[in-house]
Amino acid sequence: MRLPLMLSCLSLPIVALFPVCADTTLKLPPLDYRERVLGNGLTVLSLEDHASPTVAVQVWYRVGAKDDPQGRSGFAHLFEHLMFKRTKYLADEQFDRLTEDVGGENNASTSDDYTNYLEVVPSNHLERLLWAEAERLQHLTVDDKNFKSERAVVQEEFRAAILTPPYGRLYYQLQKESWRKHPYQRPTIGSIEELDAATVADVQAFHTTYYRPDNAALVVSGDFDPAQLDAWVDRHFAGIAKPSTAIPRVSIVEPEREADRRVSLRVPNVPLPALAISWLAPPPTSPDAAALKVAETLLASGESSRLNQALVYRQQAVQFVDFSYDDSVDRGLCSAIAVLASGQSIEKVERSLLAEIAKLAKEPIPEAELDKAKTLLLTRLLAKREANDDRALALGEAWLKTGKAGNANSELAALLAVTAADVQRVVKEELLDRHRVTLEYLPEAEAAKGAAQ
Repeated sequence: MRLPLMLSCLSLPIVALFPVCADTTLKLPPLDYRERVLGNGLTVLSLEDHASPTVAVQVWYRVGAKDDPQGRSGFAHLFEHLMFKRTKYLADEQFDRLTEDVGGENNASTSDDYTNYLEVVPSNHLERLLWAEAERLQHLTVDDKNFKSERAVVQEEFRAAILTPPYGRLYYQLQKESWRKHPYQRPTIGSIEELDAATVADVQAFHTTYYRPDNAALVVSGDFDPAQLDAWVDRHFAGIAKPSTAIPRVSIVEPEREADRRVSLRVPNVPLPALAISWLAPPPTSPDAAALKVAETLLASGESSRLNQALVYRQQAVQFVDFSYDDSVDRGLCSAIAVLASGQSIEKVERSLLAEIAKLAKEPIPEAELDKAKTLLLTRLLAKREANDDRALALGEAWLKTGKAGNANSELAALLAVTAADVQRVVKEELLDRHRVTLEYLPEAEAAKGAAQ
């Protein structure tokens, strides 16, 4: 069910309305959630909504790729797989039976900062899912058989996602080159060699260290009775012991870059050269995060975005171009990526790309263009309110990234408050005035030709 907008303008479709009512105050109904913390430290976020007879159950763990042990990259991602294996009272793959066989679904994801487990089921199966999530939190079986089978799956994912696609190594290498000290330099997917070096004891220790109630948030959104939910949560989660040991946290601070740096990578089976540039950026709690999201949208969201129009259409210099702001918890990263058109040079594309970024900072931004970017961000935000799992994701992400689930309710106001001057200031401060890392991604044949000349 689509949530209504509270508008003080005429009742028109929002995409048509917003650009011509730029000064109008738009409001979203807040996510009217409840929050409580159990005695063992588990955070419980719940949002009651009876629009459909379904319920979303999510568990967010504050452990991601940045927490992988040194020399053991890929552990957090490996656990995303292992958590669907056997427990003391659940058989292998039984989570699929508890969700898919009753008309529901399940998924999971791993990022630099977190791992989350996501389910949607008919609401009469809610208690069963709560029991199952508590069961795999406290009784996961990590044995040699499960470890080796899932390690093989993750390693095959590495081959499929990184080694096989022509530009798979581009994103992988950019992350490694963009960070000098912080463990964000370890890509989430890990590496085949470090996974091969891991032991069952390593994996068991990782689960014991990070999979604990005081390092997690349980999010329930949908068709439930609040009093009944509280009773079920207490029954299945409250008895899980809170370890006496402290949770290890990453304390490394990425130093500011002191100079620009350039790296060349020669890769087989690459049809055309590519270029990637990165800049260190603010975290999601920064007051400048909203302005960077607007800048990202102006530069690279949609066919009419600035980089696409300039480099793909007018100059016909690239086949693909993108710009993104990754708002990781400890520190953000802005990056620009372009795959060159045939016959184009890295130097020309780099000049053109940086010129468009500089233009955004230095030349007036038309009001209609700014309104259009905000409209796109608004529609994306509305999509996060569409269904039970969308609303649960919004709460979980806000809790994880900012420390407060309630910040999901202030995201719209922050975006709408961004002015053209804000965008130009942050582009100047965070991009033009900062040192960058540039990665030249070259086909092996071209590299060999260049060396011969």
